[in-house]
Amino acid sequence: MSRPHCPRCTRPLEHCLCALIPQLPSRTRVLILQHPSEVKHALNTARLAALGLCNAELRVGEVFEDLPAVLAKPGYQAHLLFPGEGALPLPSLAGQDAGLPVLLVVPDGTWRKARKLLHCNPLLATLPRVTLAPGLQSRYRLRKAPEPGALSTIEAVVAALQVLEAPTSFEALLKPFEALIEGQIAAMGEDTFRRNHQRD
Repeated sequence: MSRPHCPRCTRPLEHCLCALIPQLPSRTRVLILQHPSEVKHALNTARLAALGLCNAELRVGEVFEDLPAVLAKPGYQAHLLFPGEGALPLPSLAGQDAGLPVLLVVPDGTWRKARKLLHCNPLLATLPRVTLAPGLQSRYRLRKAPEPGALSTIEAVVAALQVLEAPTSFEALLKPFEALIEGQIAAMGEDTFRRNHQRD
């Protein structure tokens, strides 16, 4: 018999994170496109990010038929948060108060699955790309990053908003993420964590 789960944060009821999830306003609109393989992932940070931001939306799928209408949302300039040729550093967009606010499109999945989302939705490749500053360190202490600067989706969203909407802080968005990590460490035991995951 499966344990009851919270319908909002999808965590087991005894580990519900809803009390830690903020409701943060932002000028930037965040659209997270989540690959279906991530939905049941223990660390579904895309969902936490979408729940914690008033101006955010999470969509799950591989092919998004209505993407043209979504990206054409009036009052925003769409940009894709993904590295690649011609990608601009995010600070180059910051401070454009005279222009339209950003609609930040964030693919959610492994690098391979995120690239598949781009392949299945060619319209994404036509968007101007932006990237985070190099050298950012993930707080997720239970998994080695696949490459330097690789962040979880919620960390990438927070890092982007900190740049686009400085000096406003979005650190509160990471509270449920931190609690999730602490819960996983507690479940495995401190000794196991130190032996297998702690960095010198």
